[in-house]
Amino acid sequence: MPAAQPLASDRITVIEPGRLERNYWRDLWHFRELFAILAWRDIAVRYKQTVVGVAWAVIRPFLTMIVFTVVFGGLAKLPSEGGTPYPILVFAGMLPWFLFSSILAEASASLVGNAALISKVYFPRIIIPVATAMTAVVDFAVNLVILAAMMVWYGFLPDWRILFLPLVVVFAVMASLGPALLLTALNVKYRDFRFVVPFIVQFGLYISPVGFSSQIIPEKWRLLYSLNPVVGVIDGFRWCLLGGQTTIYAPGLIVSVVLTAVILWGGLAYFRKTERSFADII
Repeated sequence: MPAAQPLASDRITVIEPGRLERNYWRDLWHFRELFAILAWRDIAVRYKQTVVGVAWAVIRPFLTMIVFTVVFGGLAKLPSEGGTPYPILVFAGMLPWFLFSSILAEASASLVGNAALISKVYFPRIIIPVATAMTAVVDFAVNLVILAAMMVWYGFLPDWRILFLPLVVVFAVMASLGPALLLTALNVKYRDFRFVVPFIVQFGLYISPVGFSSQIIPEKWRLLYSLNPVVGVIDGFRWCLLGGQTTIYAPGLIVSVVLTAVILWGGLAYFRKTERSFADII
């Protein structure tokens, strides 16, 4: 006698995120519309019904640029790079830094903020922090326009190196997503990590060459200083925008690129390892 077939009511459908690695990355493409919807939602919420709207994306780095110009350029008398006006030097460092810090801050809290969505339906969870990062990219684009206006005002225009700017922007986003994914996963399990992120952002601002040129770092310490991946991002950004008078420390850039790749791989690996438990924990 053949074995009795189970009734339809007895069958259980098990939804397991990314049973195979190739299925997971295929799912990312399948849910591309969800990514677009979440990214647009975050951007709309960011600027809708706010007092200053898009201006807030400009006011914060602009005021920081003024303070750093006065403190480092005026009081400390730190040199600029070549003949670059100090406000442009600082603002060119502020843009990639705020891109990094905004992605880190926004993405790290994104899963907790979308707990209802995560607990109801399956989709690759990485979509949420990456979609949230798009808000920081929009802020970056707005500030890039402001920097262009400042450069026109000072009569300081970039040269052919600006063609490499898109690559540096991608480099900056990759350098941000690695630690962002790691902190996002940790924040789901350990909620006190939401207090760690502001400290990292504040501390990183002062150890990164935002308000000054990295050329003031003694040569014997520059490679060690480049263990901060943001250093390579900022130096690369300035190299693209500030013209031929700006040099780049090649060994430090290589270190930053390698560390960015390692941290991105580590953050992604830890995120994927803990992803299955998000719906239960959150």
